Amino acid sequence: MAIKNQYEHTSNSWRHYTVMGAGLLLFVALLVRLTQLQVLETDFLQDEGSKRSVRDHSIDAYRGMIVDRNNEPLAVSTPVKSIWANPKQILKDDINISKLAPVLGMTVRELNERIQANQSKEFIYLQRHMSPLVSAEIKQLNLSGIGTQQEFKRFYPAAEVASHVVGFTNIDEAGIEGVELAYNEWLQGTPGKGRVIKDRLGRLVKDLGVTEVAEPGNELMLSIDLRLQYQAYRELKASVQQHNAKAGSLMMIDVKTGEILALVNQPAFNPNNRLDLKAASVRNRSVTDIFEPGSTVKPFTVAAALMAGEIQSDSIINTHPGYLRIGNKTIRDHRDYGELDVTGILTKSSNVAVSKLSFKLGGEKLWNFYQQLGLGKPVGLGLPGEHGGKVAVDSNKWNRLQSATLSYGYGLAVTPLQLAQAYQVLANGGVKQPLTLMRKAAEKGKRVMPEKMARDVVHMLESVVGPKGTARRAHVEGYSVAGKTGTVHKVGANGYEDERYLSLFAGIAPADDPRIVTIVVVDEPNGREYYGGEVAAPIFSRVTQASLRLLNVTPTVFEDSKIAGRLE
Repeated sequence: MAIKNQYEHTSNSWRHYTVMGAGLLLFVALLVRLTQLQVLETDFLQDEGSKRSVRDHSIDAYRGMIVDRNNEPLAVSTPVKSIWANPKQILKDDINISKLAPVLGMTVRELNERIQANQSKEFIYLQRHMSPLVSAEIKQLNLSGIGTQQEFKRFYPAAEVASHVVGFTNIDEAGIEGVELAYNEWLQGTPGKGRVIKDRLGRLVKDLGVTEVAEPGNELMLSIDLRLQYQAYRELKASVQQHNAKAGSLMMIDVKTGEILALVNQPAFNPNNRLDLKAASVRNRSVTDIFEPGSTVKPFTVAAALMAGEIQSDSIINTHPGYLRIGNKTIRDHRDYGELDVTGILTKSSNVAVSKLSFKLGGEKLWNFYQQLGLGKPVGLGLPGEHGGKVAVDSNKWNRLQSATLSYGYGLAVTPLQLAQAYQVLANGGVKQPLTLMRKAAEKGKRVMPEKMARDVVHMLESVVGPKGTARRAHVEGYSVAGKTGTVHKVGANGYEDERYLSLFAGIAPADDPRIVTIVVVDEPNGREYYGGEVAAPIFSRVTQASLRLLNVTPTVFEDSKIAGRLE
């Protein structure tokens, strides 16, 4: 019995010391691990903890403003709130979102269906770019899993008036049309970063501040003068509606600098409201659409012949009997003008006369001169979709008919932008300035033709606007102006169509000291009036009258009011 008791005592002691030893070992191991964690792995643990509670978020950069040449805003960014949700959390915690739906303009069913459709996600936008009042109302609901995020929304103060120049951005403020697209990198800036602490439900615990400051985008100053832009927009829109036309374009260029002062198209669009946006309205026809320029290139045919020494300013061209046969084709004038001097060729817009000039020159020389002026070549303005134009024949195989049609504006296709470039050369004494949408000072341009010849041709074009010319309705009271009309048959599936026209006018003002060049294109006017002198010339007159006064150009022509009234 004593032996048994002694054995049990020894066994109990052994178990006691074993348990105590094991406990001591566990304590030592725990102490070592705690020391390791607290001393040796502090940075690692803090980093792991931060990953589960500290969040970095992007801070949107302010997109640079777009302004006109007088610092009037054309595009600005304003702070707005966007509403987001965590569908996973909302469903897990069974959060009641019935009060949220009407604030968002949705039914409870619609909102629930959207949450259910994204139940595996932790972030979705419920609505972007909301007004501050609505976002404040949502914030007061204090719903878990629902939050607001600050963003910026692009606003266009000029709306339709400058829509084709400025373009617009998408909802994330990335440019997708116009200057917004062409200069997107310059405007967009660099986003910053901020850091916050959130709990496991994604609720904000503490804002730790900004870690990287957002760099705002750069401001962009355009050459556009919003005052002139508005005049051009108003007159073009009114005329397109009056003549029930398909479309229209108008460009105004500063002669000395090549700056584009106004650029409008019809139909236009409102970039602030794109619910019913149509592709036809967005297209910037001034740079994308090509057309045969017709009689508007006749001054350049005359200039090329003068430069080549084929004619003099007092030369006489016989246009009798009013038509010209080339093979099985006939080139006609409106009537038999008989003998015409060089000025008379432009005044009467004689196809026969310029065709005879092209025979002297040859089609290749004439085409080369057109290209020096900028016709049929990309201007390189930078706007999306710019068309380079085209010539309809192989430039190495010019025949008489091709040379003739080229001389009066058929067989080649140009944009309004290219036609404006060509007339800028003529108005600037033969010096070509690169066209630009950015405000800039005059630079040394490239001489394309002698100054005297350019001045002589401009003087000849004054007669086109005179009592005997084709553009009497382009007259501008108080100023001398010069220009050329064009009425072009459009091409259809079966060739040129008799009832579809482009009405054109290219004008220079004032003619005695040119400041601006204006190109007007009206596409398919419907009605009794369709000639360039009837449709496009009056637009030039009204726009130029207002623009010269806004530019503080002093009137130099003082006429008897009865004469001026008759010319109008």
